[in-house]
Amino acid sequence: MRLAVWSARHPRRALAGWLAFVVLCLGVGLAMGTHNATGEDYRVGEAGRAETLAAEARLDREPVEQVLISARSGPLEQNAADAAVRDLTARMRKLPEVARVEPPVRSADGGSLRVAVVMKGAEAEAKDHVAPLAARTAAVQRSHPELRVAETGSPSVSVGVNTQRSQDLALSETIALPVTLLTLLVVFGSALMAAVPLLLALTSIAAAMGLSMVVSHLQPDAGVGANIILLIGMAVGVDYTLFYLKREREERARAGGRLGAEALVELAAATSGRAIVVSGLAVIVSTATLYLATDVVFSSLATSTVIVVLAAVLSSLTALPALLVKIAQRAERRADRRARRTGRRPAPRERAEGTGRLWRALLRPATEHPARTLGVSVLLMLALAAPALGMQLRVLNKDSHSREIPALQTYDRLTTAFPELRVQHQIVVRAPAAESSEVAAALRQLSARTQSDPLYAKGVSPLVKTSRDHRTTTMELSTPYKVSSPEAIASLDRLRRDHLPDTVGAVPGAEFAVSGDVAHDTDYLAHQDGKLPLVIGALLLLTFLMTTLVFRSVVVGLLGVALNLLSAAAAFGLVVVFFQHGLASTLFGFDTAATSAIGSRVPLFLFVILFGLSMDYQIFVVSRIREAALRGVPTREAVLHGVGASAKVVTSAAVVMVTVFAAFMFLHLAEMKQIGFSLAVAVLLDAFVIRVVILPSALTLLGRASWWPSRKMRRAQETVPVRAVS
Repeated sequence: MRLAVWSARHPRRALAGWLAFVVLCLGVGLAMGTHNATGEDYRVGEAGRAETLAAEARLDREPVEQVLISARSGPLEQNAADAAVRDLTARMRKLPEVARVEPPVRSADGGSLRVAVVMKGAEAEAKDHVAPLAARTAAVQRSHPELRVAETGSPSVSVGVNTQRSQDLALSETIALPVTLLTLLVVFGSALMAAVPLLLALTSIAAAMGLSMVVSHLQPDAGVGANIILLIGMAVGVDYTLFYLKREREERARAGGRLGAEALVELAAATSGRAIVVSGLAVIVSTATLYLATDVVFSSLATSTVIVVLAAVLSSLTALPALLVKIAQRAERRADRRARRTGRRPAPRERAEGTGRLWRALLRPATEHPARTLGVSVLLMLALAAPALGMQLRVLNKDSHSREIPALQTYDRLTTAFPELRVQHQIVVRAPAAESSEVAAALRQLSARTQSDPLYAKGVSPLVKTSRDHRTTTMELSTPYKVSSPEAIASLDRLRRDHLPDTVGAVPGAEFAVSGDVAHDTDYLAHQDGKLPLVIGALLLLTFLMTTLVFRSVVVGLLGVALNLLSAAAAFGLVVVFFQHGLASTLFGFDTAATSAIGSRVPLFLFVILFGLSMDYQIFVVSRIREAALRGVPTREAVLHGVGASAKVVTSAAVVMVTVFAAFMFLHLAEMKQIGFSLAVAVLLDAFVIRVVILPSALTLLGRASWWPSRKMRRAQETVPVRAVS
């Protein structure tokens, strides 16, 4: 902890260095900008292979915006609609972003017209260039007020989702910051001391934001980085500061005015400072296992978490000790001036550490009746976890996004009038050029087969394209069902399993694959399921090894893994009840689209992050218990001392974490709702059930065996008479 000691002895330099670091990170980050993930970064499975084949032949799917023209009431008047189409076509063709404007298509009921505007460039980059098209559509709407003219498409939907995400980020800050400040005011009773954790958390977040922009040029950002940095940064930033402040106050109370500010902070650095570093490393190591999923979104989540935790740890070792010294010196100067005026110096007001009566009462069942307490509490957690056995995962897509986005409102009207636009399967075939006629015949046969299959759209001519070298051909087949519907998934399965092998599969040397929204979602889930054992296995092993090394105890290592599994399982069960079973819609009025299934990324991300955050409490609480046990205190009393001494700060940290996480429940993005709820519930269970009931019960039951095979602990405990526990 030399860095913390140096910061305490040179507070001005440490503060200046930290602020310079934050400014440098932000400045460099803003100058470099964020490198966002491209379509290539999301390719997995057969869908990814199809997209690669199409890209190599320059037959990528073109970005298309659909302009829907309909009457505000009653039937669509032909002359008015034709005039709007001519106006729209003329305006769009003048834009450099537009490749071409397709002829209008009338819906089956005659109530709507759609005009496809094909954009230039790659589909993944179209969202950056869609604003001029939206402006021209708005101009047409103003020129034809008797009609309803609106635009939708993947580019405009992406813009709408990103805009909503930015607004959500501002909303979460608005909710989390004042509640966090209020909680800290209650804990410290001082506006100045309450501002310290908040200030350090915010500067850590700022530094992490800048660093994430720089790192995005090595590991592209999938669009979730800012949300995760705020989510985790506020939690761990305040968390680490609280633990440090608590220890500094304890040392101050124990010293009784005999030690100066620098010495007190150095003592805190030797204990809580070390625990913060270990805890931060635990979160980082746990989160890093997400890289094993080889998925751009999980990698982006991991990178953002690692960066913000590193920033929070660094601030706790530099700016925090310096601030504490400066605040203490300021208080000492005030006390000196007051003493010169009054002629006497007031006694220190800090109370010595100890376990209060409330926490002794809460811990009594665990320490006096550990077997019964452990059995009942574990059964309760298992009961909460039981619904997780029925968890249904789904890739959250257009069907689950908030309908407050105008482009999605238009999308719903468009797909109601033109159901064939809901899903397009893109078939990519590569074969020797000499077999091009055979490929064309096979695709015609495939089209004929799907026309007689109820899973596919009727009366829609498939769009077929062939590369210049005649080696690659693509064809789009439509399915009139929603992306996440069982029918859409069945249509993909039948296409891959039956129709394609029986037609294109008969062409000599032909290679084929299917892409599209349904294919991508299906392959993504399969890819994730394949990586799940590797990620979880690595996480469990690393968590066990870290805990064992920190506490020199195999038993504590195994116990930590078991408790983390129990906490995560209970959180999963509650997520299923609230979101999949719809309780969140009933209680909070959440959109049912966000609560019909669990986002495919939520469980794995939650599992990994929970293991990291649970290590916070595990390290801080067990460290206090171990300190007492090393002084020769019997295990039962050491448990009382350790949990009691850390109870207030752990509770406060949990309240802050829950506040930050719960704020994300009221965002629009379905996955962020579920992640926020999951983490809030898990932290509550971890702080108030695992650490106050189950952990003390288990350690009390195990007694000296808790520290096996630590020789140092065995020597310390050998002088303690064995006490029976009931």
